Amino acid sequence: MNLIVLSIPIFFALIGLEVAWDKLKGKGLYRLGDSMANIGCGIMDQSSALFSKVITIGAYTAVFHMTAGWRPWVFDAQWSVWVGAFVLSDFAYYWAHRLSHEVNVLWIGHVVHHQSEDYNLAVALRQSVLQKVLLMWVYWPLAAMGFPPEIFLTCMAVNLLYQFWIHTELIDRLGPLEWVMNTPSHHRVHHGRNPEYIDRNHAGVFIVWDRMFGTFQEEIVKPTYGITRPTASFNPVYAQWKPVANLWNDLRRIPGWWDRLRFLFAAPGWYPESVGGPQDPPAINGTEQKFNPQRTSPVTVLLISRWVILLVAALLVLQQKDALSGVALAAVLTWVFAALAAVGELWNRGWGRGRLAFAWMVDLAFIPTAALMAGGAPEAYALAGAVALLSATATWWALSASRRR
Repeated sequence: MNLIVLSIPIFFALIGLEVAWDKLKGKGLYRLGDSMANIGCGIMDQSSALFSKVITIGAYTAVFHMTAGWRPWVFDAQWSVWVGAFVLSDFAYYWAHRLSHEVNVLWIGHVVHHQSEDYNLAVALRQSVLQKVLLMWVYWPLAAMGFPPEIFLTCMAVNLLYQFWIHTELIDRLGPLEWVMNTPSHHRVHHGRNPEYIDRNHAGVFIVWDRMFGTFQEEIVKPTYGITRPTASFNPVYAQWKPVANLWNDLRRIPGWWDRLRFLFAAPGWYPESVGGPQDPPAINGTEQKFNPQRTSPVTVLLISRWVILLVAALLVLQQKDALSGVALAAVLTWVFAALAAVGELWNRGWGRGRLAFAWMVDLAFIPTAALMAGGAPEAYALAGAVALLSATATWWALSASRRR
């Protein structure tokens, strides 16, 4: 049972309520392109986890069984075991989260979550496809201590579910609760790129870890959200890949293998003297501009429609994963990722022959993809073909109309 997948309808309902409140109050907390990219990253995270969990859960389970002979005790499902597992898994999460901010090669697996320049519930869904694999080893001591995989996985799911609600600007300070628990105010600080906020408040559930280990920062001024090297794209596939490309390009320009190795395990912003030395985060001066390309109404409606289709496909995959073979699952997810990239690039740049051709290729590939999910039924080909033709025609019309303006 995947608690995260089961909670998806609740996530969307709460996001809808926050959007409605935002529109009513006119706070401007949401931008459509950014929100679609955030949820797109979440789709990629949950979809890729269908494969990566073989590694992450398999490794935890292997450590649990390999160390069984060393332990004179056996943990069963008593309430005290659950409480201990939850507290210790949150402690491990604090260190995994902190390391992901303080080590370059681990930062590429977490920076995706910080790329958004907004702060709302949709940002909570913006996750990296690499993070679980890069940081799985931090949790292995819990396996060695004897916490069974099912207890650990449930505790971590609850931990992540807790963190959903703290991604909001609509909740202010929460009084004495702020001393013990992670709250929206604490987590707003964590997402700020103000120099005084960077690498602070790494807690998952209990903020006491930050207070104990010197990484706590109170919210003083309104944070400016995002990262110091902006992504400047609403394409979630590009958002996932860019941190890896940035790390590779930085490595290539550093001379000497020793400095390259030091760079991999140094904190973001550290560079050897041969390429200019450490770089401080830029100060916030109030002139920062968000990446926010505007599209005409027909293009906006078109992109929302294309995105809804791929979202439905992704949700069906998550629900029907056991009914699909590994090859079929990989094929469908490849289409979902390509469809995400097409929507993102059309939002970023609008009209373009190459982008139009890519969108049409995605439409064409939708026919066998939909039929594959429907078990190859003949009527599925006809229905998918009609949807693909309608989408391709609407895409050409909307982009052409916007080009003529």
